[in-house]
This record gives sequence, structure tokens and C-alpha cells, in this order.
Amino acid sequence: MINKIEGVIFDWAGTMIDFGCFAPVHVFVNIFKDAGIDVTIEEAREPMGMLKRDHIQAMLEMPRIKGLWEEKYGKSPEEQDIDQLYNQFETQLMQTLEDFTTPIQGAVDTAHWLKAKGIKVGSTTGYTSEMMEVVKPNAAQQGYEPDFVATADLVGNHGRPYPYMIFKNMEVLELQNVQHVVKVGDTVSDIQEGVNAGVITVGVIKGSSLSGYNESDWQQLSVDERTEIGKAVKAKFEANGADHVIYSIEELPGLIESLNA
Repeated sequence: MINKIEGVIFDWAGTMIDFGCFAPVHVFVNIFKDAGIDVTIEEAREPMGMLKRDHIQAMLEMPRIKGLWEEKYGKSPEEQDIDQLYNQFETQLMQTLEDFTTPIQGAVDTAHWLKAKGIKVGSTTGYTSEMMEVVKPNAAQQGYEPDFVATADLVGNHGRPYPYMIFKNMEVLELQNVQHVVKVGDTVSDIQEGVNAGVITVGVIKGSSLSGYNESDWQQLSVDERTEIGKAVKAKFEANGADHVIYSIEELPGLIESLNA
């Protein structure tokens, strides 16, 4: 029997590595603090999954942050402000990035399971190629190595929610039908990317940026607390068009089996 699902395209941070997607969050908070603007962790997380420069722009467009900026600088944020913040972001992130490349529980086994079934394993990310040069070898040493990585700079800097990184994966991995491709991610922009590409979209709750917990804090939550968070995250994924929502990445093989059945 020919597998119905021919390829699975994963996001990186918050989906397969870096439980809770923490590498970028604190850097976003810090660069705004350096500019004299206090932003919350929630605000820093909201555009998560986008290309990082686009992410900074999205934060500056939030009414509260924009208001604080205008109050402090007497004008709206401009392109050069975004560039300046982004340059700082890149410098700070590169200093700590390799500490946030640990695979999430079940990620390595899930990728191995897919490959053993002859399913291609692709990936897209909000990180740049330069950032991925740090992430890829560190994740590979810990057992996670997808067949392909698409960054926004490979597709004219049109990162999520544009679908082009998914199409780049399909081109390189020779996947011909969007209906036989699954996109898995932990942010709203991951789901939007998948919906715009016309592939099957899957949101993951545990370890996600939307849940917003690191692993030890997550373990300390009660079952009821995890259930409540899970419900809220699931609702957000579904509101943005997710076809399926799974609790953890370990549930993906079961989902693939049922899709193939």
C-alpha cells in the first residue's frame, strides 16, 4: 500500500526542540528593555513563529507597545528602529542559541519512526540560515536531523504566514501533492503557514510557545491545570484552521496511522 502521507514538515523551536520555545522569548524582552520599553512575555510570544525581523515589527505594531514607543521617542517606530532592534536581537540570540537545541521528549523517536515508514521529514523555521547553522549541528548530535531545512532567506524572505517554505520542502523532497503532506507546529503562524499551503495542519500543545512553560514548570502543573491550558491552546489552533491538535509530539505516529487508514 502506498502511504497516503508522503512528507511531514516540522517547525523547530517549541515543536521538536527547545521545550516552551524559550531561546527567543527573553531576547525579545531584553532588546525592548534596552530601548527603554517594558514588554511582557505574553506580548513577546504573540507573533512567535514569524521571521524574527517580522516578529519585532509585529510587536512594534501592538497598540500598547507602539504607544509606549511614541511616548518615549516622540514618533512612531520606523524601519531603522526595527533594523536596530533586530541587529541587537541577532547578536544576543547567537550568544545563547546552542543552549536551546535539546530535542523535546519523543521528537527524535517520532522522526525516526517517520523515516522508517519511508515518510520524508522536512522543516521550516522562523530562524535565519545563520541561526540554523548553530541549531542544526547541535540538534543532530542529540539525534534529530530532518531531511531538509527551509529558512525564509531561501524564499525571498517571505517567512510565515506565507506558504513558500513549505513549498520549498515539497520541491526539494519531491512531494507532489499538498493533500499528502502534514505541517506540524506550536504557534499560530505555523498553522497559518500550513493552511496557506493547503497541507494538513497539526498543532502540538505540550512544549509549545502557546503553552509558554519550560519543561520543569510544566511537569509541576496538575493534570487539571494542563488540561485547562491544553483546551485554550487547542481553541487557538482551531480558530486559525488547524485540522488536528495533538497533546504531544509522541501522538503524531498514531495520527499518521489514522490518516493513512
